Amino acid sequence: MNAYIILNALDNVAVALQDIMTGTEFEIHNQIVKVTSDIKRGHKFAIMPIGLNQDVIKYGFPIGHATAAIQTGEWVHVHNLATNLNSKLDYQYEPRSIQNHYQAGDQRTFMGYRRSTGKIGIRNNLYIIPTVGCINPLLDIVVQQFKALHPDNGSFDDVILLKHPYGCSQLGDDFEMTRRILVDAATQPNAGGVLVFGLGCENNQMAGMKAAIEAYQPIDEQRMKFLVSQEVKDELGDALDYMEELNEAAKDDQRVECPLSELKVGLKCGGSDGLSGVTANPLLGRLSDFVVAQGGSTVLTEVPEMFGAESILMSRAKDEATFDKTVALINNFKDYFESYHQPIYENPSPGNKEGGISTLEDKSLGCTQKSGTSAVCDVLNYGDKIKHSGLTMLQAPGNDLVSSSALASADCQMVLFTTGRGTPFATYVPTVKVASNSYIADKKQRWIDFDAGQLMTKSMDELADEFIQFIIDTASGRKTNNEKYGIHGIAIFKNGVTE
Repeated sequence: MNAYIILNALDNVAVALQDIMTGTEFEIHNQIVKVTSDIKRGHKFAIMPIGLNQDVIKYGFPIGHATAAIQTGEWVHVHNLATNLNSKLDYQYEPRSIQNHYQAGDQRTFMGYRRSTGKIGIRNNLYIIPTVGCINPLLDIVVQQFKALHPDNGSFDDVILLKHPYGCSQLGDDFEMTRRILVDAATQPNAGGVLVFGLGCENNQMAGMKAAIEAYQPIDEQRMKFLVSQEVKDELGDALDYMEELNEAAKDDQRVECPLSELKVGLKCGGSDGLSGVTANPLLGRLSDFVVAQGGSTVLTEVPEMFGAESILMSRAKDEATFDKTVALINNFKDYFESYHQPIYENPSPGNKEGGISTLEDKSLGCTQKSGTSAVCDVLNYGDKIKHSGLTMLQAPGNDLVSSSALASADCQMVLFTTGRGTPFATYVPTVKVASNSYIADKKQRWIDFDAGQLMTKSMDELADEFIQFIIDTASGRKTNNEKYGIHGIAIFKNGVTE
C-alpha cells in the first residue's frame, strides 16, 4: 500500500494514507521529499515549498492559504493554514460539460414494495409518529406491548417510533417546519403502516396533520390510523388495536421486482476525516452516477459543507434556472448564519481537524465528492420531496441528525453515510455507514456496513462494482447495522422562538 496520495497534478500537498514517521523519504516529482515531523493518517504534508499567503492546493483547488512559510516535507494543518473564505460571493453562470462514468445500458433491478400511491419502498415498516413530544413515553409503552405480542415485528420489517421534542409552543415557520417533517415521515415510501398519535391540546392539531397529509396524497385508511389520546378512555389499548389492524392490512405484502429508476438515495457524511474525500466520498460519487444513469435519484445536502466548493456544483447545473436556485440555496444559508451573528466559515469540527481536515474548503471539496460527476437537476427546500430523477440538492444544515432526517423526509428510501471517525446515529430509513478507512471499519463493526478503506488495495472500478451490488442487496432487504441493532432516530430543524 502506498504511504501517501497526491489527488491532483496541481496539488502542492500530499495526503498520508497511513501514519508516516519523521525522516521518511519519498521521491515525488523527481525530487526527494523528506517528512520533517510525524504525519498522522489523513493529514497533509507539503510536496514543495509554499510561501507565506500562498494558496495550499488539494483536489486541484485552493483549500486556504499558508499563514507561515511552509517547507517541503512539513506538516500542513491548522497551525500554518487558514481559510480563504470571508464573505458572501457573487457567482456567474459558467456551465461545463458533464460526463457520467456510467452509461444507461446496464439496467438492473431490486426487490421493493409497490405502494397504492405508486411509490416504491425498500422496507415495509410500521411508523409510530407522535404529533407532540410530551406523549413520547406513552408510545414507548405501546411499542413494547406490540413487540411483546409480535417479537418478529408481525407483518412488518420493523416497528419504528419517531420520537421528537416538538409539536407545541412553536410559532410561524418553526411550527410549520415541524409539522411538515412529520407529514413527510407519514408519507415516506418505506412506511407499510402508520399510526399518528396525538395528545389533543398541542399546537400540532390532528386535523391539521390530516389536511397536510392529504395535500401530499390520499389517506389510505387501511394503512394510516389517527388517535388523539385526550379523546379516548384507554389510549394505550386503542393504540394497540390500531396497530393490530395495520398489522393485518400488511400481512400479504410482498416484494416485487422494481427498476433502479425507482431508487432514491440520500448522500451524507459525518465524523469525516482526511481520507473521507479520498476514499468513501468518491465511492458514493460513483454510486450516485450509477443510480442517475439508471434513471434513479440521488440527493446531496449539508449546505454549509458546500461552502468553498459551491462553484463546482453550480457549474454542473443542468440549466441557468437550476444555477439560480443553487445560488439561492447557498446565499440563503449564509444569510441564516449572519441573521444570528454567527461566523459562516466556523467549520470544520474538532473531530474533523483531529482526522486531518484543516479548513472549510478542505472539508467541502471532500464532501462534494459524494455527488459524483452528474448534472444537478433540481434544488429542494427543507421538507420538500424529490420531484425529478437525477442528482438533486436539498436545503438542510450539516448537522448529522437533522440532515439525515431531511433526506428521509425527501423520500430517500435509504441514506448512505460516510464517516472516518465513526458515529452510531441512523435516521428512520436504512442508513448505510461507509468507512473512509479500514481502521474504523474494523474497530466499529456494529456501526460500519462497508469499508471504503479497501481502496488502498483495490481499484475504484472493482470496489465500486462491489458497492453497487451491496446497495442493490440492501434495497432488496439486506439489513444494515442500524436495523440489526434497532438504532433509529429523527431530528427536526428548529429555527424560531419557543413560547
